[in-house]
Amino acid sequence: MTSQDELKKQTGYKAVDDYVESGMVVGLGTGSTAYFAVERLGQKLKSGELKDIVAIPTSIRTKEQAESLGIPLVTLNTHSKLDVAIDGADNVDPDFNLVKGGGGALLREKMVELAADKFIVIVDESKMCDGLGPGFPIPVEITPFCHEHTIRAIAALPSCAGCKPVLRMGSSSNNKVDGDEIAATDNGNYIVDLHFTETIKNSPKMAADLKSLCGVVDHGIFSGMTTAVIIAGSDGVVVKTP
Repeated sequence: MTSQDELKKQTGYKAVDDYVESGMVVGLGTGSTAYFAVERLGQKLKSGELKDIVAIPTSIRTKEQAESLGIPLVTLNTHSKLDVAIDGADNVDPDFNLVKGGGGALLREKMVELAADKFIVIVDESKMCDGLGPGFPIPVEITPFCHEHTIRAIAALPSCAGCKPVLRMGSSSNNKVDGDEIAATDNGNYIVDLHFTETIKNSPKMAADLKSLCGVVDHGIFSGMTTAVIIAGSDGVVVKTP
């Protein structure tokens, strides 16, 4: 296990150890850090340390991991209120605004995490930043219908000034070009990644503008949602709250 994987494991395990209790409904995030939280939940259910847990996964791959560990799964259709959701983030700014969606699951993640009483964010220290934008492209999930038109409309938003929109190609689970086909999310939509060279001046405003644009399904800015951020670094693990 690499040292970065070890940091991810520390945060994922701590989130489950500190925030999950028997009888809870738990939201399971998606990605390389959330993987360890799912792993830990499976361990504690198997050992009997936790009981009567049901979980809601935010992607097909998280669903498959949870099933392989014997974690009982439900959906928002039957459980609209969660006790806690645990997930990683691609960037976290000083105001606890997040960029998520590098793994392509931003819509399901946001739906589940908005329904949770507590949203615990797990990251290694490399994900902390002074401001959103330059550190990680902002993913925006859009409808396939007339997607080029929607991309132009996004680029024309004043709050997105300076962005370079790039349609995600190949696998939807990362923002690298790893195929010739347009990447499709678990929901059958496309993702455009907005690349910025300078810090976004007002990310909540940009989030609202994107959400109101016809053709945009949702975006990877998560503002005002974080309960706590568990950060693993060379000096150990710290917890920060808004």
